[in-house]
Amino acid sequence: MQRVSFEDQITKNKLKSVLLMTIVIAFFIVLGYVVAQLFDPSYFFIIMIISIIFSLGYTIFSYYNSDKIALASVNAKPASPTEHRMLFHATESMAISAGLPMPRLYVMNSSEINAFASGRDPKHAVICVTTGMLEKLNKQELEGVVAHEMSHIANFDIRFMTATAILIGMISIIAELFLRSLWFSNNDERGGRAQLVFLLVGIVLSILAPIAAQLVSLAISRKREYLADATGAKFTRYPQGLANALKKIKHEHVSKSEMHRFNRAVAPLCIANPFKKVSGLFATHPDINDRIRRLEQM
Repeated sequence: MQRVSFEDQITKNKLKSVLLMTIVIAFFIVLGYVVAQLFDPSYFFIIMIISIIFSLGYTIFSYYNSDKIALASVNAKPASPTEHRMLFHATESMAISAGLPMPRLYVMNSSEINAFASGRDPKHAVICVTTGMLEKLNKQELEGVVAHEMSHIANFDIRFMTATAILIGMISIIAELFLRSLWFSNNDERGGRAQLVFLLVGIVLSILAPIAAQLVSLAISRKREYLADATGAKFTRYPQGLANALKKIKHEHVSKSEMHRFNRAVAPLCIANPFKKVSGLFATHPDINDRIRRLEQM
């Protein structure tokens, strides 16, 4: 089996994430240009201001309170240094390896093997794990999962995905305002073939751009998971630990009652989607078999 360097995986996934973010920005610029061609520039400026205020306001509030919102949604409790000693040891080791401050640790009551990290930067980071993870994983597997979550913190993934969410929010708001404005505009005043073409392009973009941007956002989320896997392998120097943990996640049977312990808004943060049904273009996580294969090649 051909070996793969985790450094190469890290570099490739960072570049792909930036490329995908560039595509989202391109959607925003093209949609804005088309709307500007159809309306008075001052009207477009007002639309931009409204979209920026709403998108930034909502997303920044979520960004600065992301850890509190995520922990409250799953009813997580602070981890105990005595009861959860192995978790503290694993996290301390990975924090030293990553060169990061020790994140606050939380535990949520669920038999499912899962974990997530949140917080706007390393100084405000938290890692939450399930009781099932603490019971079912051995030392190397636990370190692999913790290293993966530390990687999200080290790579500022919350900040990266927040920037993506702001752009997608602005695209959606501009598209919605443009479509609604058509009901109140005087179509007779829009003469000329060029204006008609721009109008048709604007309508198509306003319908498709938010959907396409959301799909690109999901693709970015999948690339950040690959990046966290590779960075976690760098921290532990033992990719098989995380690979074995993912194998256990893959084969475990999770009841619907256990799935409902997770809020759907938290699902993209988890090491594996707790609902396990979404795949393909609409998935927040890559195929688990592919993740295992890549880790075992490192």
